[in-house]
Amino acid sequence: MTKKLEIYKCNICGNIVEVMHEGEGALVCCGEEMKLMSEQKGDPLSERHMPILEENGMEKTIRVGFEPHPMSDEHRVEFIEVISKDKKWVKRKYLDAGDEPEMKFKCDCKEGIDARELCNIHGLWKNEF
Repeated sequence: MTKKLEIYKCNICGNIVEVMHEGEGALVCCGEEMKLMSEQKGDPLSERHMPILEENGMEKTIRVGFEPHPMSDEHRVEFIEVISKDKKWVKRKYLDAGDEPEMKFKCDCKEGIDARELCNIHGLWKNEF
């Protein structure tokens, strides 16, 4: 069974999908079941993949790592995503090589947010605020 906002990847062609509606069936691509990407966590002070939140009232910034994550063609953050705890508010920013690994947004999410980022080499990372 798939759950809302889970991210799956095809190990053959590299397609990545995010679930919008929960369902009973398996996600299939290239004739094989897609693999659920696990949300990795680490110490925000030492892990370069952890989303970090900076707040100034309703204006917020998610940065990837206290020391910025590399943003080259070979190694980069593909996107940063912010999700309200009730999963009703979602904001995503796609990034290219050379971009700053950060996303600015406004949110009055009183119950908090989760932030995720997808590194093209090291996978999906999550931090909760």
